[in-house]
Amino acid sequence: LKALIYDKDDKLPLLDGATKRQVSLDVLRRKNVLLLISSLEFANDELAILEQIYNESRIHATRLESQYEVVWIPIVDHSIIPLPEEMQTKFENLQSTMPWYSVQDPLFIKKPVIRFIKEVWHFRTKPILVVLDPQGKVVSPNAIHMMWIWGSTAFPFTSLREEALWREETWRLDLLVDGIDPTVLTWIKEEKYIFLYGGDDIEWIRRFVKSASSVASASRIPLEMVYVGKSNKREQVKRVTGIINAEKLSNVWQDQAMVWFFWSRLESMLFSKIQLGRGDDQDPMLQQIKKLLSYGREGGWAVLSRGSNIAVNGHSSTVLPALGGYDEWKINVAEKGFDGAFKEYHDKLHDAAHPCCRFEFPNTIRIPENMRCPECPRLMEKYTAFLCCHDEQGIPGSLF
Repeated sequence: LKALIYDKDDKLPLLDGATKRQVSLDVLRRKNVLLLISSLEFANDELAILEQIYNESRIHATRLESQYEVVWIPIVDHSIIPLPEEMQTKFENLQSTMPWYSVQDPLFIKKPVIRFIKEVWHFRTKPILVVLDPQGKVVSPNAIHMMWIWGSTAFPFTSLREEALWREETWRLDLLVDGIDPTVLTWIKEEKYIFLYGGDDIEWIRRFVKSASSVASASRIPLEMVYVGKSNKREQVKRVTGIINAEKLSNVWQDQAMVWFFWSRLESMLFSKIQLGRGDDQDPMLQQIKKLLSYGREGGWAVLSRGSNIAVNGHSSTVLPALGGYDEWKINVAEKGFDGAFKEYHDKLHDAAHPCCRFEFPNTIRIPENMRCPECPRLMEKYTAFLCCHDEQGIPGSLF
């Protein structure tokens, strides 16, 4: 750490976020340390979720997974020294909200260190979380994906721990909404039928909600629906959320941070697999994650579950027609259950009309050489793309 942070003998280079007192690097001696490296463009959503995870870990401070400290390493442009007042104010405002340790002055992180962070740890613009063990050895060059998926449970944030956590996971609704929406978790416990859905086409949403409600009523099943937006187009998602609220169409996630976290966790699941060298595994869970990420990019989508068990993960082009064909499959509900009958009919439509799949990767992660389509066994074609979503406040940290 002393190699990273300029530490003159007469300096106390860290600020303790809890006490707001200046402290020396000795407070981190023989501890697991997570270096939170970011620019001053730290999105509020991202920071809020990270604070929530950190604060929850402090509540259970005696647990093994709480035995780590976080240090914010701010990266600023050293070509402008002294820092402009606007930049200094932004740094101080960010620092004041952080409950963990932070570098007292961004200029303590010198140019050669910044070069090292960019070249060796591949920092670009999005925050990364470099993990050091008590001996100061790097055990993960970026554990941010583990943190988003599992929170402090991922401690000590090693690849071995990541592998172990994946072995425990299955494709279920809890995995998608864990730590985001307690209401959905309650529905899961009550074994209700649940539609998670998204997109930005309000006409499709109106038709989908009306059709789903009608089919649920005819089948006499308890159905809950919640709108969770999409992975980009933040302003359009806010507009759609407002319309859903006004027309009382269904439940919605009012807090944009929840929407951001849902999609960031999904992206992190894919990134985590890629980082482990398993981005092209043919395991069913990974294929479903890929599908949902792709659907979230193009058009609308819906996931149907009964309790925790996901029955259908479908694109707008197949989900609505499947609901519309209720008269054809309702005869199977008694034998196969609502979810089983719907899945069987939906899958027939899906097999006849595969929607296109696409993924766009930021240059902050190792892009796989090849990737198989989650809809069919073919290798996907690789393109170089330039993208603009005309959205000044596009979801920070997003894959898209």
